[in-house]
Amino acid sequence: MINDPILELRQVRKVFPGQGRQEAVVALDGLDLTLTTGEFVAIVGASGSGKSTLIDLVAGFAQPTSGTVTVKGKPVLTPGPDRVVVFQDHAVFPWYTALDNVAYGLRRQGMRRRQAGELAWEALAQVGLSDFAHAYPATLSGGMRQRVALARALILRPDILLLDEPFASLDAVIRSRLQDELTELWLRFGWTVLFVTHILSEAVYLADRVVILDRPPSGLRTIERIMLPRPRNRLEARLTQQTEELKARMDGYLDALNAESDHS
Repeated sequence: MINDPILELRQVRKVFPGQGRQEAVVALDGLDLTLTTGEFVAIVGASGSGKSTLIDLVAGFAQPTSGTVTVKGKPVLTPGPDRVVVFQDHAVFPWYTALDNVAYGLRRQGMRRRQAGELAWEALAQVGLSDFAHAYPATLSGGMRQRVALARALILRPDILLLDEPFASLDAVIRSRLQDELTELWLRFGWTVLFVTHILSEAVYLADRVVILDRPPSGLRTIERIMLPRPRNRLEARLTQQTEELKARMDGYLDALNAESDHS
């Protein structure tokens, strides 16, 4: 993979102003982070550590209070097709079929319906849903709806794929399956991935590096490189060992994080 920086955050601070008697909330404070082209980076942290705020800033949905967010050296000021977000709640349109949901982004860009439909078919086939192209979201399982969301991201050929706890609402079996499917798609298409989760074992299984955030003012706790070959086996002893070693180094902070995960 190419090691050129693609995404850089420099001294990023984000403060949400208070309203009435409510005090201002500092979501991120002084964050420095660089992602290289084709890298898979997982962000782990408890509620309030700024994980989703980080996704919003990189996506261009919000602007930092101070500091800079750049992609390929250019400031991120607005959303763009080079950065696509997949959310926890699938974010598919219930009144569209799976095919129309996947084609939606291309249609918004002005592509003709027939061409967009053909590309949407291909994307659905790549996530194993070609037989459900004309199904509506209400008739699909949670895992299938999340595949539709992945196909909609895939079809736009983004440089950076942003995933905000995309598997949090799924059961363990479907979650594991989609983790593997996401890894296969990432390896095939060479995205740079920023993946938010609150489960440390998921982060270690998926990522090249794991970034652990704490609530401000602590902020960035550590960045851990995962030196395990791919494809990975979730039952492999080295995977479990690296997860446990990272948990041990984080002491009380990860105890709180794992307690939060157990109740999710």
